[in-house]
Order: sequence, then C-alpha cells, then structure tokens
Amino acid sequence: MLTHCKTKEIETDRLALRQFKYGDDSDMLKNWISDRAIQSMISEPVYNTKEEVKTLLDKYISSYQNDNYYRWAITKKDTAECIGQIAIFLVDEKNHWCEIEYALGSAFHRKGYATEAVKAIIDFAFGEVNFHKMQVCHKEQNIASKGVIKKCGFTYEGTLRDYFFMNGEYVSRCFYSMLKSEWEKR
Repeated sequence: MLTHCKTKEIETDRLALRQFKYGDDSDMLKNWISDRAIQSMISEPVYNTKEEVKTLLDKYISSYQNDNYYRWAITKKDTAECIGQIAIFLVDEKNHWCEIEYALGSAFHRKGYATEAVKAIIDFAFGEVNFHKMQVCHKEQNIASKGVIKKCGFTYEGTLRDYFFMNGEYVSRCFYSMLKSEWEKR
C-alpha cells in the first residue's frame, strides 16, 4: 500500500529539493526551461517568457495540494539557485510503481548533481511512499542521462525502438527499473 505524503523538502549534501515557487521563474528561464536541447531530452516544450513559465508554475503549484503529486525544484544549497527539476510524474496506484524524470541546466551537468538528486528521490519513493518499483528512461542518444541512471543502480529493462518522432527522425527510448527489494539491499 502506498503512503502518499506530498512533495516535501529533501536535503542532500549540496542540494535542497523543494516545491516550486513563482520566484523560480528567472532561474528556470536562465538555466534550463528555455534550452531547446535540454527540453527535447525530456520531450517538453521550450518556454521563452516569464508569462509562459508562470502558466507552468500555476499548474505545478496548484497540484501541490494533491497527496500523490511529486515535483521538486532542484536548488543548490550554497546559492539557493534553481538549477533544474525532478519529479515522480507517473504513479500507478494499483500496481505500486512510479516513473521518475529529471532535467538540469547544461551548466550543471557532469558535476554529480543529477545523481545526487535522483538518489534522494529513490530513497523518498521507496522509504516514505513505499513504492514497489521505480522506472526511469532516457532517449537513446542521451548518454549523460544513461550514466546517471547506471550510477543510481537501476537495471536495464529494454529499448522501445523508434518510440518518438522528433525533428524528422525516429528516436528510441531506453527503460530501466529498480525494485524496492533491490534498494533495500544497497
């Protein structure tokens, strides 16, 4: 049985994962949400104006009232700058599994921030919400995300070939998962 507890603040050594707030709009635009390369990796649209970001933040912030809504702003503890986002965006209540997604601004890649944030959400999902299984995926060409997923201990499940049609070509999607029993043995 799942024990939903909303999006609550989680701290790691270098990061504070917290609910989004309207004041994050400038950091979001500067760091990732206006970057076509970053947004295409998670199949999300590009946002170019504060008005567009406010509409998105309206959706995020109003959803925080739901017990089973989980989306965090990834912020650096030392500066409080919002450098990305991480979410449990699919929740299967019947079968007790979820899927995780994340995005970081390119200036923050290859510094271990994504791995640190994903590991914290894995601990939250299994330790607090009591999911049985977590899954994560990446587009085949996203080698950096593949590295994060491997460092976090997920097991490769398979590739759905030609899953997306993007920019005139087909892109495959690689799936990974982790069971709660595997997390407990770490």
